[in-house]
Amino acid sequence: MSGLISRVRAELRQRRHHRAFRIAPPETGFEQVLDEMTRLLTTPPEAAEAPPVPDDGALAEAATNLWRARRKLAQDEGSSRYVRQTDRYLRLCQEALAEAALVVQDHDGDPYHPGRTLEVVLFEDDPATDTERVLRTVRPSVYFRDRHIQIGQVVVGCPPAGAGARPGTHREGDAHA
Repeated sequence: MSGLISRVRAELRQRRHHRAFRIAPPETGFEQVLDEMTRLLTTPPEAAEAPPVPDDGALAEAATNLWRARRKLAQDEGSSRYVRQTDRYLRLCQEALAEAALVVQDHDGDPYHPGRTLEVVLFEDDPATDTERVLRTVRPSVYFRDRHIQIGQVVVGCPPAGAGARPGTHREGDAHA
């Protein structure tokens, strides 16, 4: 009898309001919802779907484009509010990727030696340097979960010939990968 009274009260509460504002009764019973929740909670984690393996090429391209955008904004002399805000968003994006184990390495100013995993695009004579140094990074090195997924491309500055250049240094067509 109490079940009948509770249904009548519920019906009267619904009829107090205009038809457009009435809440429809649930279509599934409480038992069905409880069974579904129990099934989901008791499913072992191994049966859950594993996340897809990220595409290394797509990650490297995204990281490189982010790196280029930040460099482009850094070259901008005007420090407008929009430039600073955009740079902040890009920096936060890069930090989030770093937390997800995607690291972008810029090589500007680093010393160069032939054993490094870099692709040298060009060797330039640079009277301001006494050792071989990376003058510009054309494309950064990208690492994902401590795995090299993109080899950096650099321009290397060398001391002028005859000014202390190391013997055996080949400048033309020298690419180290």
